[in-house]
Order: sequence, then structure tokens, then C-alpha cells
Amino acid sequence: MAKFNKIDTINIIRNTGIVPVFYNKDAELSKKVVKACYDGGIRSFEFTNRGDGAHKVFEALVDFVRGECPEMALGAGTILDAPTAVLYMQMGADFLVSPCMVEEVVTVANRRGVPYSPGCGSVTEIVKAMELGCDMVKVFPAGNVGGPSFVKNILGPLPWAMVMCTGAVEPTEENLTAWGKSGVTAVGMGSKLFPKDVIAAGDWKTISDLCARSLAWFKK
Repeated sequence: MAKFNKIDTINIIRNTGIVPVFYNKDAELSKKVVKACYDGGIRSFEFTNRGDGAHKVFEALVDFVRGECPEMALGAGTILDAPTAVLYMQMGADFLVSPCMVEEVVTVANRRGVPYSPGCGSVTEIVKAMELGCDMVKVFPAGNVGGPSFVKNILGPLPWAMVMCTGAVEPTEENLTAWGKSGVTAVGMGSKLFPKDVIAAGDWKTISDLCARSLAWFKK
């Protein structure tokens, strides 16, 4: 069962503003990455279902997060079908994310009261997602569909939309300031937040510091 209810999870994502997106087959390394983000002020984290056995790593992360990172909402990403969605919800996923719209996932997520953010690339897709009951939509790949200006323009006719952008988000002041000014609800950030050399060196403080700076830039 999810640790947080739907409203609390959405508020955590909104209040944090940055959702790290990460996958690694090593559960112990993944725990260190999550803790480093938590120590840097991050309170929402997406672990992606991108490798064989990813659900086993996620299950270990759920236990770890509930013990060591009690304020963190832990979600599962790259959810492409209903059975996978149910599997992750049974393990305790607080939210689900997809790179595209998967209507069968909307049904099972709504049934369980778990927020689901489908990937959308147009105003039509965003409106359709909201009609189906998705509270927060994911614009992906955000850089390719227009970046911050796309978000600013769609919020004109759709000021009530909650949008999380993933793709072309970088941990720099210029980039995060632009996204923040667009009116976006949150941004998802992957590899740029986790440089390979930093991960390989186990330099978790650098990850924490990068998260803290990124949060400050985004919220400013």
C-alpha cells in the first residue's frame, strides 16, 4: 500500500518541485542515491522500471525509504501496462509515471487512489489525460515539444493544469530558473543530476549539494 494518500503525494511533488528520475540494478547503490537526494532536500523520487528485476530493487527501496527517508514519496516510472502498475502499487508505490498515455493504467491507478502521470506532448493529450482523471500530467520529451515556452503557452488556456516536465531539464541556474518561471508544477531530472563519475566514486555529498542548489534555483 502507498505510504501517502493521493492528495498528500501530489502536494509533496508540488512543494518539492524536482523529481529525480533514476534506475540502477544495484539495490544498495540505489539506496545511497535516494538518501543523497533526501539529504539535499528532495522529497519525491521516481525509480524507473527499465531493467529486468527492477521491481525487486524497488521493493528494497520502499522498505529503505520508509525507514530512512520518511517524508519522501517514492514513485515508479516507465509503467507501460496495467499488470506492471498493479505490481508496483502492491509494493507501495506512491505514484506512477509513464512516457505515454496508457489508459488501462489510469483505470487501475484511480481504483487504488494512486496518482498517475502519463506522458503527453500536445494540448489535446493533456486535456484527454485530465478528462480521464489524471491530476498531474507529464510533458515528455519536454525539450522537444517546446521547452518552458510550451508550458507557459498551454497554461494560458489551461491555468488549472498541473504539469511535470521531464527531458531537457538540467541542474543549472539558467535552466531551472526558466522552467520555474514557465509555471510548471514540477520537473523530472535524470542523468544530469547523477553524473556517472560521481556515482562511480560514491561521492554522495556532491549529489546532495547538487540537489540542494537545484531546489534553490527552481524555487527562486
